[in-house]
Amino acid sequence: MLREISQHGPLPRIDLAERTGISRATVTAVTGELLRGGLIAEVPRDPQADEAARGRPRVDLKIDGAAHLIAGLKVSDASISLVLIDFNGVRVADHERPLPQPRLSPDRLTAEIAAGLDALAVQVDRTRSDISGVGVGLAGIVDAPHGLVYWSPSLDQRNVPFADVLTQGLGIPAYVDNDANLVAKAEMIFGEGKDHSDFIVITIESGVGMGIVLGGQVYRGTRGCGAEFGHTKVQVDGALCRCGQRGCLEAYVADYALVREATSVGGVTLTASTAHAVNTILTAAKSGDPTARMVIDRAGKMFAMGLANLVNIFDPELVILAGEQMQFDHLYADAVIEEMQKGIVQIDKPAPAVVVHKWDNLMWASGAAAHALDFVQDHAVTALQDG
Repeated sequence: MLREISQHGPLPRIDLAERTGISRATVTAVTGELLRGGLIAEVPRDPQADEAARGRPRVDLKIDGAAHLIAGLKVSDASISLVLIDFNGVRVADHERPLPQPRLSPDRLTAEIAAGLDALAVQVDRTRSDISGVGVGLAGIVDAPHGLVYWSPSLDQRNVPFADVLTQGLGIPAYVDNDANLVAKAEMIFGEGKDHSDFIVITIESGVGMGIVLGGQVYRGTRGCGAEFGHTKVQVDGALCRCGQRGCLEAYVADYALVREATSVGGVTLTASTAHAVNTILTAAKSGDPTARMVIDRAGKMFAMGLANLVNIFDPELVILAGEQMQFDHLYADAVIEEMQKGIVQIDKPAPAVVVHKWDNLMWASGAAAHALDFVQDHAVTALQDG
């Protein structure tokens, strides 16, 4: 019931009963307990004419934003992006913290996250201990239900129970998920996917990720680590991927792959910043440099092949392209989308729409906060019942 108020409130009790299928008497009893526990609040409603005539103005129920603070963060290769939201999901603070290097030990990354949370809490005159939970999104293969990171480019170890490491090191409950799943969560709540029950989000940054929403729920697979689009194979014994395998889509499409394949292009070196190098390659390709043109064309064809395969498997209502590389247009150029459409099973209906959503890192972090908010809400209700 708290989740229903959170997603659709403010709501009067009668609407809450209709939405949940629970009797009005039960709704009244449960919401009374939530009110006494400080999790929700009553707000006056503009009386309708018939209500005013009877002298019975209705009140709405809404989440009490002051009840809890929840943090969310995205770990990138160069920084941590953090947001702080209240119990009603409203952002109250944000913070960016640079990282000393792209890959860290679990304990060192935990320390960096702790420092970021401390700086975040100070903005609202609170401390880290006032935060009820933190959602953490990072690239890699993550078993979210168990908080286990099988592999991530942000960690120097594999098979890390990172949620437990964070919870112990931060002193607050931590919830870990693949960052692309959290983008899908954010798109579902307040992005391009909010009016769709089935859609796919492809994230393209230093790697390639995917989040799948089916029936209004983020799909993670039976082991909690599904939807690894970037590590689907597009070439037998192909280019080396940073995950250690060969022929992955990411090894042709991600920014590091473009730079690696085009180091002979003038102005591109392995010591240059990745963003600068990618921009140099794209500029060279548009100017006719044959190496740059070959690398960009191959990336587009590999990406179009991957998108077509996804559409043929899932037949989604919508495909959303998000991430840092959306500042460049080479992966959503008309030629790439046309190539994708050629690979889709043809029927007498239009192909799924493909839209570009240029998320910044703070929006990714908001998805992580929304992920943690679900758990905090559940724990708050359980604590109220146990008390």
